[in-house]
Amino acid sequence: MEMTGSTLVAEKIVAFQDVQLHTQAFGDPAHPPVLLIMGVMSSMLWWPERFCEELAAQGRYVIRYDQRDTGLSTCYPPGEPGYSFSDLADDAIAVLDGYGIEAAHLMGMSMGGFLAQEAALRHPRRVRTLTVISSSPLGVDGLPSSTKAYKEHSAAAESLDWSDLGAIADFLRGDSAMLAGTRHPHDAEAASALIARDMGRAASFVSATNHFMLLSEDSAATLHASRIDVPVLVIHGTSDPLFPIEHGEAFTRVTPTAQLHRIVGGGHEIHDRDIDEMVRVIADRTGF
Repeated sequence: MEMTGSTLVAEKIVAFQDVQLHTQAFGDPAHPPVLLIMGVMSSMLWWPERFCEELAAQGRYVIRYDQRDTGLSTCYPPGEPGYSFSDLADDAIAVLDGYGIEAAHLMGMSMGGFLAQEAALRHPRRVRTLTVISSSPLGVDGLPSSTKAYKEHSAAAESLDWSDLGAIADFLRGDSAMLAGTRHPHDAEAASALIARDMGRAASFVSATNHFMLLSEDSAATLHASRIDVPVLVIHGTSDPLFPIEHGEAFTRVTPTAQLHRIVGGGHEIHDRDIDEMVRVIADRTGF
């Protein structure tokens, strides 16, 4: 255990079957548990420490973890994921099991938002509330696609040499800038430092590209956000270029329990200057 500011932080390996998930917990285990699920190719480092610390300061026990093929968790050969999208959703429940937690408040960012929804639908007794950040409701068609500029940028990934870590780092720095909102200046230096830390820490950074193979599946075809019956808080930037704001708004149409909070000018990111607002909204509206 160690202290980050005034917050107690503990690391734990959750092992099951042939999988090991590296986790980190902030705060007092006696407080209501919150499990954070990050997006595609992103380790738990993409949940900012200050975000975790502020949630813990609100009387929450905050757990973040490296998904398979990210960070220090189990990795598979590039192009050969030994798991499905649903397995990643079940991994969230496995983390709760590893901590001896019967039910938790789930929070998912981007792809992690899809995983959190699937976990809530498939394991309803294990989920108390759901917070979905910069994501989209499961099973809902006809929503706007990414912006033209972001599509052009992401298309460049197809010709990227994924064995060249320098080229990957350059692409990710560009991706971070493309996903930024209009509310605050993009902090390129902070983004570059986070990318370097994430890549340097990973057991096999290139293995994270396996996540894109999972996204091409239709594993959630039978799951629909309208069937979620726990309280849902949706946090979405109005300038999100990957999932335009209509994706966040769709939750309020299809999910009876959903409330939407717009981050005006926010992008597809957890910007440091938005953390105070986000934590306040989470504390106020989830009521746990």
